[in-house]
Amino acid sequence: MKTLHLVTLILVIVGGINWGLVGAAQFDLVAAIFGGQESSGARIIYVVVGLSALYQLISLFRDNTHDVRSPRVR
Repeated sequence: MKTLHLVTLILVIVGGINWGLVGAAQFDLVAAIFGGQESSGARIIYVVVGLSALYQLISLFRDNTHDVRSPRVR
């Protein structure tokens, strides 16, 4: 689970950098690498980054439901 968390975190960071480039310089790095926004490669990357963001969001709320005074049971 720790590996999945790290991979999805990296993908969310990559997605954030890509959106930063789109906003600041009107340059979509994913589209440039994969041959346009409509290419199947770019669309797959967009979906994987989106799913990674959902995973991170769910993980964030799940981690915050534990009482900080009691130790975590694994």
